[in-house]
Amino acid sequence: MDIRVFPGPLRGEVTPPPSKSLSHRALTAAYLAGSRDRIHNLAVSRDIDATARCMDALFDIENGFPTLDCGESGSTLRFLIPLSLIMRGGAKFVGHGRLMERPLEPYFDIFRAKGIHWELTGGGLTVSGALTPGEYRLPGHVSSQFVTGLLYALPLLHGDSEIVMDSPLESREYVTMTLDVLRRFGVSAENLDFRRFQVPGGQRYLPCDYTVEADWSQAGFWYAARALGNDVAVTGLDPHSPQGDRAVADLYKLLSAGGDCEIDVSQIPDLLPPLAAMSASRRGETRFTNAARLRIKESDRIASTAAMLRSFGVECREGPDFLSVAGAESLLPCAVDGANDHRIVMAAAVLSTRAKGPVTILGAQAVDKSYPTFFEDFKRLGGVFHVL
Repeated sequence: MDIRVFPGPLRGEVTPPPSKSLSHRALTAAYLAGSRDRIHNLAVSRDIDATARCMDALFDIENGFPTLDCGESGSTLRFLIPLSLIMRGGAKFVGHGRLMERPLEPYFDIFRAKGIHWELTGGGLTVSGALTPGEYRLPGHVSSQFVTGLLYALPLLHGDSEIVMDSPLESREYVTMTLDVLRRFGVSAENLDFRRFQVPGGQRYLPCDYTVEADWSQAGFWYAARALGNDVAVTGLDPHSPQGDRAVADLYKLLSAGGDCEIDVSQIPDLLPPLAAMSASRRGETRFTNAARLRIKESDRIASTAAMLRSFGVECREGPDFLSVAGAESLLPCAVDGANDHRIVMAAAVLSTRAKGPVTILGAQAVDKSYPTFFEDFKRLGGVFHVL
């Protein structure tokens, strides 16, 4: 779906959808606890549908060796690989888009050490074998999702285990979210300064009622709209949330102040597109650092963010692990490639409100991955667009 957005102000209140990250975690735990129907305010998106579909397949023991279609969801894939080994002795994982190109080597290194068979061919991954209690070593700079995957699986083993980080853990607040959800479902693991995680075995997940809070990652786009001069109030967010992306509220204030600044996105990678949108028309240079992992998202998100900004006439420079943005006095009418990336599409939409003419966004349906009602909210706030 391609759309044409016409510039104009947004005005009103908006509450972001339920957190996608917490929805993945709560849904997985609820399946393991047998309380799927006690999750409230669950996010509706293609990624959450993928987790539900794959958990259904893991529990369907009558259909033999399971095939799990993870769609384009990296969380689904990385969370469920260890669980598949415990629950079913493995599974075949398939995906779409760039999913099966995203790094899985941290698991493969564990499989080599533990004698677990794996084969990655033709866009599919097959794993078979058994996890055993013990030490599990992971790099911290690739993705915190590997830590989460093991934190879900290792408590179900008969003995104790330990996850040891071989390098500093990035996106550590996502692991904080995981530990918080596990605690709610009766599962414990001790976090030793994000360097080691001690996981007692012999645990079981306990049913509970869980309400998913609003998504700070998605709130970033409405904060960007505010930074661009739109009269938008972002409501319904928990300022004490375990979500690390709550940092966007303070970063909005920083970027609203003007002047050169540098922002380390190693712990908040999903915020790069909305923060870049905030930087597009501010005075001063904004440099986003420690961003290398963004090159292996739904798109090469450093390159796709830079390409989006350049379409609007914003000057920017990129390197292997950074993006530097120099604010422009005005934003040009243009056509933007959504790069099959939900966050690029949403950033382009809010930038369009300040452009000097209509903006065409190609592949706008990418928002379905995480925020299917984004354009409904955009329209309700006064945004004007046509589907081409």
